[in-house]
Amino acid sequence: MGPIVPPLVPPYELVGEGPHRVMAVHGWFSDRAAYAAILPHIDRRAFTYVLPDLRGYGEARDIPGAYTTDEAGRDLLALADDLGWERFSLVGHAMGGAVVQRVVAAAPERVQRLVGVAPVPASGVPMEGEQWQLFASAADRPENRRAIIDRTTGSRHPDAWLDLMVRHSLEHSDPKALRAWLDSWALEDFHEDITGVQVPVRVVVGAHDPALTAEVMRRTWLRWYVNAELVELEYAGRYPADETPLELVRAVEDFITADA
Repeated sequence: MGPIVPPLVPPYELVGEGPHRVMAVHGWFSDRAAYAAILPHIDRRAFTYVLPDLRGYGEARDIPGAYTTDEAGRDLLALADDLGWERFSLVGHAMGGAVVQRVVAAAPERVQRLVGVAPVPASGVPMEGEQWQLFASAADRPENRRAIIDRTTGSRHPDAWLDLMVRHSLEHSDPKALRAWLDSWALEDFHEDITGVQVPVRVVVGAHDPALTAEVMRRTWLRWYVNAELVELEYAGRYPADETPLELVRAVEDFITADA
């Protein structure tokens, strides 16, 4: 095992100037542009969002690291410190759902509310055989990325959208980092580190996601977090920010301001 790389403040974009501070973390195939489709619809007077690029993605594409959820959790806490954010809420999409749980595990007292969007559980995502090969080869095979995006959204979206998603993924991620990230979010199990945490949690899933389903969330997220609830978006799959942006904004912002 090599030396632990010290945390860094990842590149980021700030949107809004409101009192509710939210860190929104992207998933496996995208950089912070994963949230681009919702940005026109957020309440900028009520919220300040910070959108970081994880190592290997976007402006952090060439930043070396272990490319693990644990490392990313430390980077996000370094970002919060740099911004002067003592307390904040977290939003994590897919792989980012595992990353933000590392922040909760390390510093639960700093997290006001947590929203997982089609989120990876803290126990990982078991895959084997052809499914594992599909994911493990996606770093070098654009057609695999396309197949994964298509399947996880219910195989019902236009070819042009799939092409756009794959093109953005190829241009804004490093293949070696993408492959390394898979071993972390899919194979690592740290659920004992978050079991019983009191942070209020909302899990948002798409009804057309065949893998990260409501039932999977009931067996994982809702079982381990004391104050957790589930929202299923009828017309979304794995990518609610793109598929149903208005519904996702409501699901996130209504929850974060619920006790304001």
